[in-house]
Amino acid sequence: MSRIGRREFLGASLAATLAAQDPSKVVIARDQSPSGLDSARVLKLLDRAVQSFFARDNPVEAWKLIARPGEVVGLKVNCLAGRGASTRTVLVDAVIERLQQAGFRGQDIVVWDRLNSDLESAGFPVGVRRDKVRFIGNDSAGYEDDLAVFGSAGSLLSRTLTRQCQAVINLPVLKDHGIVGVTMALKNMFGAIHNPNKYHSNAGDPYVADVNALAPIRQKVRLTICDALIAQYEGGPSYMPQWSWPFNGLLVASDPVALDTIGWQIIEAKRKEKGLPSLQAAKRAPSYIATAADAQHRLGTNDARLIRRVEV
Repeated sequence: MSRIGRREFLGASLAATLAAQDPSKVVIARDQSPSGLDSARVLKLLDRAVQSFFARDNPVEAWKLIARPGEVVGLKVNCLAGRGASTRTVLVDAVIERLQQAGFRGQDIVVWDRLNSDLESAGFPVGVRRDKVRFIGNDSAGYEDDLAVFGSAGSLLSRTLTRQCQAVINLPVLKDHGIVGVTMALKNMFGAIHNPNKYHSNAGDPYVADVNALAPIRQKVRLTICDALIAQYEGGPSYMPQWSWPFNGLLVASDPVALDTIGWQIIEAKRKEKGLPSLQAAKRAPSYIATAADAQHRLGTNDARLIRRVEV
């Protein structure tokens, strides 16, 4: 596995410099319109969220702070649940549009997840689009030959992550998970490894944190944009429409632990509203979030006193 290169280092430094000014800021952008969110409304919502996070008046200037043109940017989507509860194509299209306007060539953008079949089921045709943006599953791209190890995690990493991408934008979904409590920024990176089935015991603790501490994941994920257009508070990760609701929002953060902490709060509030027990009472509280913040991992903070929640 190659070491982080000069271009990757400079790009990571670019995003880290600005994020360091407000390291655990989580922006929640919502569209209060009762009508559905079409592509134009999602693009405006994305602009509002990203501009607020980076404190920029122009959306294109904000996107230039995530990566440098010439870097390959990977969009890590979550497609396990098909169209109902996966990263929505309208959001991915909006991200691609803004990246291209910020100077990124289509061939330098790759949309990826574990399986080609998952991508297809979520509405992403596998292959190369006319604008040269690539869509590929790990089953086609393959995995590294050597294990990456941190703590309890020993996994083969996706070659899309290790060999193609200099920067990654994480695009999870805001939803419940029937085993590990919630699945958002941290859990979505299980899609970068060959053996996620091994890491669900004890509600994913410490496994989710350990996977995110693997060097290529820690170094390359620059930003998380959580798809909360339609969120799910029970029955996940599969799509369960009876437990889904139109949150009509996006959560943006560079700190995945802070984002998951806020997302967990949103899900718990909805569970309470609907008369369901807390995840703690249901014996599947996502304790891996606190583990990700501990002294061994240092992936972010779950301390509410340090998280700045900004609603726009």
